[in-house]
This record gives sequence, C-alpha cells and structure tokens, in this order.
Amino acid sequence: HVQLVESGGGSVQAGGSLRLSCGVSRHVIGTYCMGWFRQVPGKGREWIASIDGNGVTKYADSVKGRFTVSQDNAKNTLYLQMNSLKPEDTAVHYCAATAWEQCRGNPFDASVFNYWGQGTQVTVS
Repeated sequence: HVQLVESGGGSVQAGGSLRLSCGVSRHVIGTYCMGWFRQVPGKGREWIASIDGNGVTKYADSVKGRFTVSQDNAKNTLYLQMNSLKPEDTAVHYCAATAWEQCRGNPFDASVFNYWGQGTQVTVS
C-alpha cells in the first residue's frame, strides 16, 4: 500500500517562497510516477508538476519557471520548491503517485493518479 504525507504548507507573502515535502512509503520514489496537484473551492484538482522514476520533470504553464519538483530516493521524499509565489497559488496542495508507465501526460488529468496525500494548505497574501 502506497502512503503519502504532505508537510510544509502555510502562509507566505506574495513574492515569497515555500517548500513542500511529501513523505512516501518505501520503494515508491524511483518506482512510481509522482505528481503535485492543487485545488481551490469550486474547481477541479489542477495538475502543476510531475517527475518520473528517472527524474524527468514536467510543469504546468502556470508554474513553469517558478516551481521545481524533485525527489530523494534515500529519504523517501518528494519535494516542491515554490518561488515567486502569487495570490492565485493559494490552494490545498496534494502529492500523488501512479504507475511508472502512466507518466506520459502533459498536462495530466487527476484521474490518472490513484494514490493521494491528505493535502496541505498554501495561502499567499
């Protein structure tokens, strides 16, 4: 069973930075396709970044150049470094995982991912 736990959310001023972490059960990093999503009230879950088992990354246009996704196999952790934050980045952020071979979308639909963390709130003012 794949388990994901996000941390690092909070409030930050516009233009600031925040780093989210996602602790993942063993043998997932480097084996699964990993993704980050965000959701605001009244809207669907929006894909923002992904990384495959080889470290190949993809980004939504809305965050490209500002966010960086990375993973550390030894620490069983997925990261999302968020820089130059904007008020429109305010959302609940989720980490997610799916099978390696599913990591070919650009963009990704949330339905492709079948394992999810509980979410962490990011508020930019």
